Amino acid sequence: MATIIIPSRIGSKRFKNKPLAIIAGKPMIQRVYEQAVKSKSSSRVIVATDDKQIFDTIKVFGGEAVMTSAELRSGTDRVAEAANILKLEPDEVVVNIQGDQPVFNSMVLDELVLPFKENTELDMATLAVKFKDKTQITNPKDVKIIFDKNHFAIYFSRAQIPFPRDSKDNDSLPDYYKHLGFYAYKKNFLDKISMLESGNYENVEKLEQLRVLEHGFKIKVSITEHDAPGVDIPEDIKRIEQYLKENNLN
Repeated sequence: MATIIIPSRIGSKRFKNKPLAIIAGKPMIQRVYEQAVKSKSSSRVIVATDDKQIFDTIKVFGGEAVMTSAELRSGTDRVAEAANILKLEPDEVVVNIQGDQPVFNSMVLDELVLPFKENTELDMATLAVKFKDKTQITNPKDVKIIFDKNHFAIYFSRAQIPFPRDSKDNDSLPDYYKHLGFYAYKKNFLDKISMLESGNYENVEKLEQLRVLEHGFKIKVSITEHDAPGVDIPEDIKRIEQYLKENNLN
């Protein structure tokens, strides 16, 4: 079983008050929370925030939340601080869920945690899904991931990786994988990440997981069949509401 922590902050340059945006009658952060609770691997679900309004919203629908510092570099650092506030054991598995993916399939969390059951020495894992829409491969909004034959991450990028130097025929391209922003770590490794200096590639790509690779640590990659549509801008809400309607979800 794992402790699931959802980092959530109010500040967003592209979408003000995004966690509290209403999606089919519910705040987005509530929808993320409710999906997390459905996971068979979750022993506890907590929202980690630096905002009193988000904290109060969680309490209103009966969820659990903790207040964290506003002076943190990333969501990973917020999850690490929350794990220490909660006094989690060093070898406990902690899952980090992005607060802007309100319709993810809860089964992906079980797939994310499974490698820790198969390898007790594992420190960190994440998820990837094969691109179905080839146009997304070159879109910097969708993060690409490449991994080795043992399914450990080689690199994450907003660029197209691998880049087909000699091929212009999309049908001959290799499979491309989209990185889903779900992470699982042993609590003691999460503490280690939060103490590492930010990496050069992390700062350039604005991808915090690159900090781990730049410092020489490994990230296990589990492949899922379930994508997790995210909300980046206000216009995305209509797309999510349509998804809920088409799948008879409330």
